[in-house]
Amino acid sequence: MMTKSDLEIAHASKMRPISQIAAKLGIQEDDLRPYGKYVAKLPLRLIDESKIKGKKLILVTAITPTLAGEGKTTASIGLAEGLNKIGVKTAVVLREPSLGPVFGMKGGAAGGGYAQVLPMEYINLHFTGDFAAIEKAHNLLSALVDNHIHNQKNSLNIDPRKIIWKRVMDMNERALRDIVIGLGGSAQGIPRESGFDITAASEVMAAMCLSNGLMDLKEKLGNIIIGYTYDDEPVRAHQLKAQGAMTALMKHAIMPNLVQTIEGNPAIIHGGPFANIAQGSNSIIATKMGLSLADYVVTEAGFASDLGGEKFLDLKCQYGNLKPDAVVIVATIRALKSHSGIPFPDLKIPNKEAVAFGLPNLEKHIENMRHFMLVPVVAINKFATDSEEEIQVVIDRCEKLGVKVALCEAWEKGGEGATELAMAVKEAAESGKSNFTPLYRFEWSIEQKIEIIARKIYGAAEVEYSVKAKQQIKLFKKIGLDKLPVCIAKTQYSLSDDPKLTNRPSGFTIKIREFDIAAGAGFIIPIAGTIMRMPGLPSKPAAESIDIDAEGNITGLF
Repeated sequence: MMTKSDLEIAHASKMRPISQIAAKLGIQEDDLRPYGKYVAKLPLRLIDESKIKGKKLILVTAITPTLAGEGKTTASIGLAEGLNKIGVKTAVVLREPSLGPVFGMKGGAAGGGYAQVLPMEYINLHFTGDFAAIEKAHNLLSALVDNHIHNQKNSLNIDPRKIIWKRVMDMNERALRDIVIGLGGSAQGIPRESGFDITAASEVMAAMCLSNGLMDLKEKLGNIIIGYTYDDEPVRAHQLKAQGAMTALMKHAIMPNLVQTIEGNPAIIHGGPFANIAQGSNSIIATKMGLSLADYVVTEAGFASDLGGEKFLDLKCQYGNLKPDAVVIVATIRALKSHSGIPFPDLKIPNKEAVAFGLPNLEKHIENMRHFMLVPVVAINKFATDSEEEIQVVIDRCEKLGVKVALCEAWEKGGEGATELAMAVKEAAESGKSNFTPLYRFEWSIEQKIEIIARKIYGAAEVEYSVKAKQQIKLFKKIGLDKLPVCIAKTQYSLSDDPKLTNRPSGFTIKIREFDIAAGAGFIIPIAGTIMRMPGLPSKPAAESIDIDAEGNITGLF
């Protein structure tokens, strides 16, 4: 097993000019919008709906996350490398990293080892400024709201106590979750409570990722509800004449970014909503761009099948008219042992009994994908400490369930270590056995939509609503928003809404304490349990290990 760090591997890799990567997708150099030598924006006119038919879309999801890590992005990149190795023209389409996790606990999100996207440091730090544009568009609307109340005599009759539109920043900053603004006298505006969310949780981010073009984005931004009047009528961004300027700020951000894998294959990166508080997948535009230019597209959805997987299938696929041909469920031996209760320091010790005890979690995620009539393939993301006996336990169980399983050694071996997985995925995708069917229809009631997700995907016994949540449901029905899909916010560490309930819990109740609304993006957000839309830094943030020398060489970024 190699000992080189991800950063050392990235620095040792020979990057190709972005024009060479574009040529693999049949893109002319004149069609690129270069950001330096190794990155380019792709204009939306390269999307061709007529070319998408017959292409293969592969969703990569995972078992319930643990501190041991599953390596879903690494597996996605590795699978794309492996498919290209076996002669399939493939692009990997991913989300952009948020600086919150980069400087927080998770670190970067550009893959790892010999399954990375490059230039890794650039992608992880600012990239092409998409997050900054989203942040500015979001905060422009915030400024216009307060300016309307202060300078325009509040002609829209906005109740300052009922403004739900906060501000955002791309950083983990718990101190800004709840703040008071407008202090300092009458010249500073109306004092009121507000706060910050992280940029990945912004409705502007969600709207961009669910839009089908610039004018569609403009319409979505105009439909954002910023709050309510004294008469409980919704106030939308277009009433403040905000959507034009907001969309102007997004002119370049809406274009997907083209970079490369470590083996010189195309990678399209765009958007970055989290899956525990938003839809958790890259943009419809980026996915359609990939399907227009490549024969196969490998894309991942955040966290596990109960979060990013479900939202990808019920929201993104329905809004984008997308149909996956197969789904990969990433599992690790370490994570399965973690679900059996093995402490983190002991996960390296071989224990096939613990692996078997943790398998019900994997089984549930297989079951979840079958609810959508999709053919699942299990990818065992192999670590050096995994024993053959432990791996065989997983293989035997998958065979009993009638599920293809393959090792993924892409971190260590690149595409060569993912050819077994690539062949299994190709066979599943071309078998014609997937018949993607969403879990629910948008016209169902809010309660019906939540109920089917909670019972079928989470495995809950029942759903319970707070008094506030019930009142909000009545309001949504009154203002005609009850036919929007739901995007449930809950912990990523459990199938339930309690992070302490690991493996495959049963008999639990999903408790909906309140709702957020994303009328512009096009979904309602039921909040289950305690979930933060502005994360905090851990006791030892990753930022403490990141440094730079006089020559501009960055260290500690992973």
